[in-house]
Amino acid sequence: MACCDHDIHEDELKVSKFRTVLWIVFVINLVMFVVEFATAFFANSVSLQADALDFLADSMTYGVTLLVLGSSLRMRASVAMLKGISMGVLGMWIFARTFTNASDAIIPLAGVMGTVGFAALIANVVSALLLYKFRSGDSNMRSIWLCSRNDAIGNVAIIIAASGVFAMNSGWPDFVVAILMATLSTVASFQIIKQASSELKTVSSELGS
Repeated sequence: MACCDHDIHEDELKVSKFRTVLWIVFVINLVMFVVEFATAFFANSVSLQADALDFLADSMTYGVTLLVLGSSLRMRASVAMLKGISMGVLGMWIFARTFTNASDAIIPLAGVMGTVGFAALIANVVSALLLYKFRSGDSNMRSIWLCSRNDAIGNVAIIIAASGVFAMNSGWPDFVVAILMATLSTVASFQIIKQASSELKTVSSELGS
């Protein structure tokens, strides 16, 4: 009985810490969405536009996760499934937007790309570091970690692309990074959906037995 009580206490403590961290990264992502969205279209950068929408999607994800945190595994896995699907849709949108900008041969503003990309990198690295200890949890926790990790990788690529746009006077570095971000989002989508599906099957099996 003592061991069971200790396990429950540890689980509750982990959920409490995760909730606090989620509130912090929720605010960070919401603020960055406002900042990046206000400059992304001005810069004509498809990678910044995608990143701005990604900040919004992450903010919504954190908000929904806060609502279901501590709920049943079925509820958490169902929310993770929805997040996985939304990440896949975002990836498809980025692919389509990149094709449009490439067809129009749009050249983004390299200076704005680099500055905003660096600010976004700092925000995502802080978020990823805060969430790192929760990366091996259920599909809901893992999806949060994967989002922040992918965002940080994408921001590094945006900064590199800004340098490429400046040196080449071409939008292709921006387009390549946008494709990279779309690929990361799509791959993470499959990973989250796979784990969430497994958890939902486990719950169904337990209820059926």
